Amino acid sequence: MPHTKLRRLVTISVAVSLGATALAACGSSDDNDGEADSGPVSLTYWSWTPGMDKVADLWNEGQGKKDQIKVTVKKQASGDTLVTKILTAHKAKKAPDLVQAEYQALPTLVSNDALADIAGDVDGVKDKFAEGVWQQTTLGSDAVYAIPQDSGPMMFYYREDLFKKYGLQVPKTWEEFAETARALKKKAPETDLTTFSANDSGLFAGLAQQAGAKWWTTEGDKWKVGIDDAASQKVADFWGGLVKEGAIDNQPMYTPAWNKALNTGKQIAWVSAVWAPGTLTTAAPDTKGKWAMAPLPQWSAAENVTGSWGGSSTAVTTDSAHKSAAAKFATWLNTDPEALTALAKEGGIYPAATTAQTSGAFTEPPAYFSNQPDFYTQASAIAKTTAPSAWGPNVNVAYTTFKDAFGAAAKNKSDFGAALTKMQDDTVADLDKQGFEVAE
Repeated sequence: MPHTKLRRLVTISVAVSLGATALAACGSSDDNDGEADSGPVSLTYWSWTPGMDKVADLWNEGQGKKDQIKVTVKKQASGDTLVTKILTAHKAKKAPDLVQAEYQALPTLVSNDALADIAGDVDGVKDKFAEGVWQQTTLGSDAVYAIPQDSGPMMFYYREDLFKKYGLQVPKTWEEFAETARALKKKAPETDLTTFSANDSGLFAGLAQQAGAKWWTTEGDKWKVGIDDAASQKVADFWGGLVKEGAIDNQPMYTPAWNKALNTGKQIAWVSAVWAPGTLTTAAPDTKGKWAMAPLPQWSAAENVTGSWGGSSTAVTTDSAHKSAAAKFATWLNTDPEALTALAKEGGIYPAATTAQTSGAFTEPPAYFSNQPDFYTQASAIAKTTAPSAWGPNVNVAYTTFKDAFGAAAKNKSDFGAALTKMQDDTVADLDKQGFEVAE
């Protein structure tokens, strides 16, 4: 979709609800285009990544000093809290120059005209990222609204020792995954292959993405919601069926009970993302060195694709008086080898830039996976297969409904398809309420 059409589309109505906050769009992406970047420039960057100030210091003492561009980092909360704060600041035309934004938040920020199109300042950057990751920063247009920072390619984690004990093979397809879950139940009735959890919407979104789902797309000047599309229905039916028959557990993640299940071997696998080692280190400390990672099971043996769970980008705001300077820093931050090594060391991120995924901090496996020397080599190969996503301006509404509807369905072992329909209906109703034009 051409940039002009996207801009016309997203400015039809831009009152985007975030919790109890509803803000309308103001300003224009063309504001401040006549910036004068000669002489010293001072930029402010809102970010939640730990140690980002130390990474910015590398810029300030090196390339930034040479270009006379100084960046000051202001630590922020993440998620919807930060999005709301950005939109509040933008409404007063006082947003910072740069913001860290999760990929699924970009359409909301673009819809409110808070992010600048920096396509003219980032020539040659696209090839440094996997196509599916880069696409999330363009919203399918010829504009560029951010530079990818970190990514969350999904993969399959399993207890290597217990798979051997129970005579299980690592599943390469979802059909094999289901068969493995059932086989384990027969051999060890009190043990679960994994659990379906409804307390993190990103997991299901990533699984649907892998299956080919496109939850938000556009038709002309209208948004089209496809949360209940065939791909998503397939994923919902698959997991709902396993829960209903008792082949897997139905308890939420990140609870003391879940941690104990992982630590004691009651749950022996986890569908997660590249950041899982950090979670496992805390949740299951007694099992360090006993887990292994493999590619996500596929819907067809001939496929090789993964979904994405998590990840963020660096964007330049429309309020910045120095957009080109800000874009220069954003590019350096997310493509320069020294910057990426520092981001990994200080912030613990997995870089979106493909060249950094097997260099610097990623030449050795995570300490928790010291038994798998090729951890990051495999992770990099998997990351390159990330499927494109399709986010919209009210992801928060869909995610909230997911937690409620799928949470109840998992607990009651009821129809996951009905929960998916509820997500679709609530998301469409919200877009209509905000005044967006919605295609049937």
